[in-house]
Amino acid sequence: MGTAGLLAALGLAALLPADAVPCGAQRPDSSTASQLLGTWLYVAGAAQFPQHRLEMLLIDRAFLRLEPGASGQELLISHYVAVGDQCFTNNLTYLEITVGNATLVKHAKTQQTEGMLMNVSSENLLLVQYQMQRERTYLGQYLYARNLSISRADREEFEQHAECLGLRAEQIVYAPWKTEVCQVKEAKGSNSPHPEPMAAVTASPAPGTPWPESAGN
Repeated sequence: MGTAGLLAALGLAALLPADAVPCGAQRPDSSTASQLLGTWLYVAGAAQFPQHRLEMLLIDRAFLRLEPGASGQELLISHYVAVGDQCFTNNLTYLEITVGNATLVKHAKTQQTEGMLMNVSSENLLLVQYQMQRERTYLGQYLYARNLSISRADREEFEQHAECLGLRAEQIVYAPWKTEVCQVKEAKGSNSPHPEPMAAVTASPAPGTPWPESAGN
């Protein structure tokens, strides 16, 4: 399985522009950009594409670190994923606040749209929705949160949004967060209440380095 495979499992691989939003509303304007900064912990994913769901089952924990970009309309994404006993990193994507008030996930080199942020009831949640074209269009979504103690209402909102997309309960995978790799901790000297990624990770391959092979893949 290549690097693109597992990143796709978190909604961050090459996807078609999501021009049509089948469910919900896009996350609103750039006034929310500053609220997105910091660390977001991966909670769950839901995917129609079978390979994406299989890859999500390999992920123990993951998180995103969002930082200001050169433009006031861009936020840089550092992505950390724990698979087995290794922690992989990637920084090939960014968020773009568009003129039309949509918040898009884009590839840093190609500027291709890879997903979009959706509006949710809590500012402590980050919901990414995408569509991918193969022999047909596949939909999916990925949920991040400021902490892992999300409420029942937050979980139900995620699952209702998945149902609206036509996703079944068995296509939803919650991250177990059982291993000790890819730790997050509070940043020293920071006033931010949000966790920060540790400086040292178990492994940090260059972009394009293969991920560990999955059984039967």
